Amino acid sequence: MTDYQHYIDGEFADASDGGRIESRNPATGDVWASAPAATEADVDRAVDAADRSLWSGPWAEMTATQRGRLLYRLAELVEEHATNLGDVETTDSGKLAAETRAQTAYVADYYRYYGGLADKIEGSTLPIDKPDMHVFTTREPIGVVAAVVPWNAEMFLTATKLAPALAAGNTVVVKASEDAPAAMLEFAQIIDEAGFPPGVVNIITGHGEPCGRALTSHPKVARVAFTGGVEAARLVIGNTAANFAHVTLELGGKSPMIIFDDADLESAVNGAIAGNFGATGQSCVAGSRVIVHDAIHDDFVEELVRRAEAIRIGDPLAADTQMGPLATEAQRNTIERVVAESSGQGAVVLTGGQRPEGLDAGWYYEPTILGCPNQSIRSTQVELFGPVMSVLRFDDEADAVALANDTPFGLGAGVFTSDIGRAHRVAKAIRSGIVWVNTYRVISPIAPFGGFGESGYGREAGVEAIRDYTRSKTVWINTSAEPMANPFVMR
Repeated sequence: MTDYQHYIDGEFADASDGGRIESRNPATGDVWASAPAATEADVDRAVDAADRSLWSGPWAEMTATQRGRLLYRLAELVEEHATNLGDVETTDSGKLAAETRAQTAYVADYYRYYGGLADKIEGSTLPIDKPDMHVFTTREPIGVVAAVVPWNAEMFLTATKLAPALAAGNTVVVKASEDAPAAMLEFAQIIDEAGFPPGVVNIITGHGEPCGRALTSHPKVARVAFTGGVEAARLVIGNTAANFAHVTLELGGKSPMIIFDDADLESAVNGAIAGNFGATGQSCVAGSRVIVHDAIHDDFVEELVRRAEAIRIGDPLAADTQMGPLATEAQRNTIERVVAESSGQGAVVLTGGQRPEGLDAGWYYEPTILGCPNQSIRSTQVELFGPVMSVLRFDDEADAVALANDTPFGLGAGVFTSDIGRAHRVAKAIRSGIVWVNTYRVISPIAPFGGFGESGYGREAGVEAIRDYTRSKTVWINTSAEPMANPFVMR
């Protein structure tokens, strides 16, 4: 049993009222760790520490180059501890250790990327239309940032917020999810070891009420970077009416994968498998609507079913496991309910749809493929966040695009075709923040991502993200040797 603590103002501490959150291992269902449940007083302490370090002390006095060096140091430590961080995340969330270890190691590149950008945030000199005036702009830190991250891909989704925020000179309060927060609280040890001054990075965890509400509405918070669900995002937007904080929302998706009849079949099947059963389908960009051309539908589905049924389900820490459990029991209950409802609406369970035999402990669910006659089927409309794929047919390109866009979401999309002209046409026509062509779930610190519609707004990663963590200041300097003119004498 591991009992974690908050990291506030450079110190590790329990919740002010002693409240705890139990964390269960999804592979066994057993309680394996606990974390503090932040109170409003804990939130106040964390935000006050961030605000204080923003305006005075070592961090406020650092040059941008010095901030960049700290981010490089953090990158080195993340790489060094990637295996341990990955294993903790796996034990807490059920994601495959092979994935969490590799993803954590790759996250180091995000800290390096923004470490390199720290001293490249530039203002400009304006060719102003007034004589004897020198006018220029600077980019300054926006202020205290509240980074609210979910339990899935938490090391990655923290890096996409924390790295640009720190590079731009801000201070940060990270709220880890109350579901599977352990990896983030382990990460606090690395922040401490990296040498960031007290208060620059604070990591807390707690329930939406009071922790999430108090943090996102706090009067000293200037920016909220949120990843999570649509309903929680609506609450966040409401909370920021109190503090006028800038907001970035990276929400869910119901991403389409369009498979044209000229696609490489193996590549397309691999894309569908990766997009739906990688991370047990617990990805905001899961390609859970697979839209297949009539001419290849049957062959494609036959191979898809064969591959899905061969997936090895089991202990996510085991080297030979290919798919682990769902993170929470509530998720599995929701998936079972929606699959049953979809079957009642006419969807055909082509494979899966059950709890796997021999894995009675933990929250496992089989890789599931549903043949759906149309997009009124429930499974094609809601984000299930699990290993459930809905397969639909289409006749022509226009039909495929119409099906792809028939959703309130717009985060990711996949297109599989050997026709480069079609790839460009369809990528342009799909209303989505990310389009992968003949690949899927590829990320980079250099490439921005974010959504349309109910998938949120704002972008994370890439050069443009760092500007979102700054605000511009315009400076006017009168260069004339003459006194400023009398304002009551018009010339």
